[in-house]
Amino acid sequence: MPHPHSRIAGTGRYLPAEVLTNDDLVRRGVETSDEWVRTRTGIGQRHVAAEGEATSDLALAASRQALAAAGLAPGDVDLIIVATTTPDVIFPSTACILQDKLGARGGPAFDVQAVCSGFVYALSIADGMLKSGAVRNALVVGADIYSRILDWTDRKTCVLFGDGAGAVVLVPSQKPGILATRLHADGAQRGMLCVPGQVRNGTVWGDPFVHMDGQAVFKFAVRVLTEVADEALAATGMARSGIDWLIPHQANLRIMDATSKRLGIPHERVVVTVDRHANTSAASIPLALDEAVRDGRIRDGQHVMMLGVGGGFTWGSALVRWG
Repeated sequence: MPHPHSRIAGTGRYLPAEVLTNDDLVRRGVETSDEWVRTRTGIGQRHVAAEGEATSDLALAASRQALAAAGLAPGDVDLIIVATTTPDVIFPSTACILQDKLGARGGPAFDVQAVCSGFVYALSIADGMLKSGAVRNALVVGADIYSRILDWTDRKTCVLFGDGAGAVVLVPSQKPGILATRLHADGAQRGMLCVPGQVRNGTVWGDPFVHMDGQAVFKFAVRVLTEVADEALAATGMARSGIDWLIPHQANLRIMDATSKRLGIPHERVVVTVDRHANTSAASIPLALDEAVRDGRIRDGQHVMMLGVGGGFTWGSALVRWG
């Protein structure tokens, strides 16, 4: 049977144990400084996955937290969607691997590849599947290990990224929880941020590292994030002033500040983790969401706007009423 609405019933997160500070990068030979990185990005440190950790392992830890918060056992999970750019293997999907590690069985499991917008994309898909009645609940995960696709001699990119995972559990609801989602892409802009390499005939063809045109990304991101936030607000008839918390993709503090200013949202109502996590791609929004839920900032009845933008180019928004 279709359900009228879905809501987030639990959140979770996981960050690898190893912390790499800006000063650590300098000691490793990266031509940068703590002041240079902080001034341009707001980033002070990032977490790095251990040699034996896979994306599915990060996702597993975050998922267990989210399921516990929602009061669900792994066997209760109907649908698993993992948003990732750094899957364990080419196939099967990281979601299928996660399903096995969790001990869930039988329901659909698949990955979404929309880079840093992946979590918002996955949340929107899961919301639609719940409302249609196709599934009873959904585990939605954003997980990435960018430390393995970085050129650690390129200070324009290697200082920006970190590893981590965040997860949420969606359940049916009689009251609106996910109020609106809006998704977009423009493949003509794919060259601004990409990893152009590929595996062919057993070897890597092209460049397997992250490439980014920072200035172009900044201008594009601030514009589309503001626009897509307004689209979700318009769909619900809500004014910008109705947003209690803004959780933008944690890419760069300058992008986040510029977006919040355009939306008229004061800095104290923006959830910021980029200073400690760096850019964790698809994991950044659910990581920040879980932190703000668990420390008590986000409370029942409040409205949370989540905004993602990433390579593709992709962007999207999700407006949520908490509780």
